[in-house]
Amino acid sequence: MRLTTWLLLVPGRPFRGAGHRTALVAAGLPLHLAVVPLSLWLAGAMAGAPALTPLPVLLTLVVTPALTGGQRRRYRALVGKDLPRPAAPGPGRNWTSAVRRLATRDLWRQASYHALAGPLLAVLDLAVLAVWAAALVAASIYVWIWALPPQWRVTDLGYTTQAAYITAGGLALLFLGPRLTGALVRLETRAAEVLLGPSRTEKLARRVADLAESRAGVLDAADAERRRIERDLHDGAQQRLVSLAVNLGLARATLGDLPADARKVIDEAHREAKEAIAELNNLVRGLHPAVLEDRGLDAALSGVAARLPIPVRVTVDLPQRTSPTVEAVAYFVVSEALTNVVKHAQATRADVTVERIGETLRMVVTDDGAGGADLMASGDGTGLAGLAKRVASVDGTFSCRSPAGGPTVITVELPCAP
Repeated sequence: MRLTTWLLLVPGRPFRGAGHRTALVAAGLPLHLAVVPLSLWLAGAMAGAPALTPLPVLLTLVVTPALTGGQRRRYRALVGKDLPRPAAPGPGRNWTSAVRRLATRDLWRQASYHALAGPLLAVLDLAVLAVWAAALVAASIYVWIWALPPQWRVTDLGYTTQAAYITAGGLALLFLGPRLTGALVRLETRAAEVLLGPSRTEKLARRVADLAESRAGVLDAADAERRRIERDLHDGAQQRLVSLAVNLGLARATLGDLPADARKVIDEAHREAKEAIAELNNLVRGLHPAVLEDRGLDAALSGVAARLPIPVRVTVDLPQRTSPTVEAVAYFVVSEALTNVVKHAQATRADVTVERIGETLRMVVTDDGAGGADLMASGDGTGLAGLAKRVASVDGTFSCRSPAGGPTVITVELPCAP
């Protein structure tokens, strides 16, 4: 039973989709032969009238888009495959745009497919179609014999042995035909993808653009999640802690007849509640300060500078707000840079300048500290290295100039094109 099932199924596998592939080969034959007259004309012009050489070349370039469209429709209709399209040369219907289209590399690659690869593929198409025709005729030889006059079959009885051999050969070709057709379709598809589709450079450019777009989406989603967490902490846990601290303060003020141990416990709980509120405020500001979303980068950076123990001059010149993601990166970079100034630089003052130059947001953080900051020394993902990675996440540039003795100058540029 298993042997019978294998004999029935295995021979049928090559025939699956053979009809569509054969139709694809047949439909490609006229398209592959369409430029042959122009190629013959070009060869004759080069041999006898070189002055007419540009004319067949120009006509080949003119008919190339139509032939390419026909090839795309052929693959889409018969095998359900969409050939990737190269980038459009740009809008316009004047002579300049027409010349620009004729000079594109994509058009010349397509023309080479139709003029050079097309005739070779047409020869292969004819060979495969001839195999199919021979297979069908040979496999049905007995049908053709019985269509002959009866007296011929009676007078020439030797046809039976010859017809058996021809039928066997026809059946062999029937099994060979799908494999030849499949191989030819794969060859044609590969040639079409290479010459009619976008070039490797264009594919890489598209891939880079797709990756940049997906990365921007991830960054926007992460920034939105940080804002959501900030709102939840600010409106939920922080308010509960404030209410707890108020209640503990009221209990300490109004309950005067409590034992000393109970009053001590209330005092400690009240102090810890206020410390928890302060820590939560710092955490919320570290996630995404509300002032940044409500009032923008100028107010947020001014708030950071006001909380530092050294004087910080903040100058922000932004005619309009940038995207939330760029604003968040700019805020965190400047905030962390100022924190490093306070912790490590031994500085007495710092300056922060934020300005927009064209489509670039430029930030400069300067201090009068001891200098010696090393970007490579922070290779663990924190400090200056962490700032550089955060800036690189939005395709920005980060530089730090910190000679021994100071001053230290950190320059950050972030793209903020709409």
